[in-house]
Amino acid sequence: MITIQNIHKTFGNHPILKGIDLTIERGQVVVILGPSGSGKTTLLRCLNALEMPEQGIISFQNREELTVDFSQKLTKNTILALRRRSGMVFQNYNLFPHKTALENVMEGPVFVQGKKESDVRPQAIALLEKVGLGDKINHYPFQLSGGQQQRVGIARALAIQPELMLFDEPTSALDPELVQEVLNTMKSLAKEGWTMVVVTHEIKFALDVADKVVVMDGGEIVEQGSAQDLFNHPKHPRTQKFLQQIRVA
Repeated sequence: MITIQNIHKTFGNHPILKGIDLTIERGQVVVILGPSGSGKTTLLRCLNALEMPEQGIISFQNREELTVDFSQKLTKNTILALRRRSGMVFQNYNLFPHKTALENVMEGPVFVQGKKESDVRPQAIALLEKVGLGDKINHYPFQLSGGQQQRVGIARALAIQPELMLFDEPTSALDPELVQEVLNTMKSLAKEGWTMVVVTHEIKFALDVADKVVVMDGGEIVEQGSAQDLFNHPKHPRTQKFLQQIRVA
């Protein structure tokens, strides 16, 4: 289980997150929805310290227990320990352009975790095969479609064997015909029992896969619940308005 308590994040004088509390069970898929500027991506980035909250606690109780209190001065080792718990899939792929698909996937285990290339290589190949790119291991990013690059990004995130997979609008930069191949890969991971937090506007994906849907607005969680309950019977007026807007769009 992962527990998030009272997370606050401010940019300048502008509060972005105003005391976020959330519990994520092992193997659960949590989808975060909300209008632009609601704090969704910032929350995701706080979960692996790409953004540093001013206060709040994140606690992992799955393998070795880890509790990070952001109101305290954090050591480099604590930050690294938190980042090793999660794998991040970005909107715009963030692949190294001068490295092949295989080299991109091997990067984390070799250079961050200090594993031997000879041990990592077969695992990286297996991950690329898992995401349907076993025939593209020696291709560079410019030789791959957007959907293929994003699937390399997913394999790269999986390579560090994280407890938590974080997806920041993983299909937003893709042409419509490429969206489904990425969503299908994510659905497969959900079926395998990966714990996932996904920021997305893909309502059908949320209905098909999410165990919990969280709606954010103005840096706060305004409503959360099962996908069926939240989409069919939203209680908060802000949730009702947001769902109406995206359905019309």
